[in-house]
Amino acid sequence: MRVTEIKKELKQLIELENDPEILDAIRTLLSKSVKELMLKEKLIARAKRSNKDIKEGKLLSRDDVETKRDSYL
Repeated sequence: MRVTEIKKELKQLIELENDPEILDAIRTLLSKSVKELMLKEKLIARAKRSNKDIKEGKLLSRDDVETKRDSYL
């Protein structure tokens, strides 16, 4: 099945469904997949930024990190 056919079938099935628990389960499933995709994209962007920082020498030593941490405490 093509994506457009699947979407069409899902729309029809959802339109016919009257059980709120099933509809809520569908909503939860679809919302979860969108959130996971957004999280994945954020993590990839963060990893790319980190790699760039490493290549540019933007690093902190362990002592620097501990000093910075202690200044917040």
